[in-house]
Amino acid sequence: MSKVGYNPIIIEEGTKVNITDNLVEIVGTQGSMKVNVPSFISLKITDDKLHLERINNSKKVKSQHGLFRSLINNAVIGVSKPWEKKLELVGTGYGVKLVGEDLEIKVGFSHPVIFKKTDGVKFQVEGNKKIVISGVNKQLVGEAANKIRSIKKPDAYKGKGLKYEGEVLRIK
Repeated sequence: MSKVGYNPIIIEEGTKVNITDNLVEIVGTQGSMKVNVPSFISLKITDDKLHLERINNSKKVKSQHGLFRSLINNAVIGVSKPWEKKLELVGTGYGVKLVGEDLEIKVGFSHPVIFKKTDGVKFQVEGNKKIVISGVNKQLVGEAANKIRSIKKPDAYKGKGLKYEGEVLRIK
């Protein structure tokens, strides 16, 4: 059984945590986030550490304990240093550019694909072949990266397409 929920969350300098009823609001230099915590988990702040304690030991409460500890920890980290995902374009003639706040991606189709900006996520383009997706919310950053990657996943024969930076492809 995992003991993730028992680990304290370290609140870094410049980050403020406000607890009101079942809502945890985290404010940092990069932004703010709110996390709703169920009533069967209590929160305590001592010496710049946030502790989550569960009310009882039922199976549901145990499973939620570690989950909400991770969600709050990701929010605390995200408001001080934004989460990032990097994508690379592999293929001849493939390219990406930033048009306003939207991405224009050329990946071998007859037309460029326009990916609209989503709230809470910032796009950057490095050179012509790299996309950097960053934001405070880890889930939103991951979802945006996955949606962009799904435009043209790397094929199994040549490896052409959009892939995560450092991703190792198994070529047939």
